[in-house]
Amino acid sequence: MTNPLDTVFAALSDPTRRQILSMLLEDDMAVTDVAEPFEMSLAAISKHLTILTRAGLIEQEKRGRVKWCKLDPDGMKAASVWMQSFGQFEPVNLDAFEAFLERELAEPEP
Repeated sequence: MTNPLDTVFAALSDPTRRQILSMLLEDDMAVTDVAEPFEMSLAAISKHLTILTRAGLIEQEKRGRVKWCKLDPDGMKAASVWMQSFGQFEPVNLDAFEAFLERELAEPEP
């Protein structure tokens, strides 16, 4: 069995799926409306939606003849908690680190 956290991060690794999640932040959407801004088939979008559903990030439901998608607010909770655990570390100042490396790796003057 796959770790649920792995499933969430795998789902989030794709830019199309991240964009779909951003779109669903606004409101529930019909599958055809989700597919509209993308230059791919409805079948390809359906595969992305299936991955997001299996990861617990969205829910799909049929309303009449139309299939709707909505965010699952609890879907990212475990991933968020896991990422927040890294907030205890001070952010690295990459410019200062680069300057340090340049000084350390510079050839000594004769």
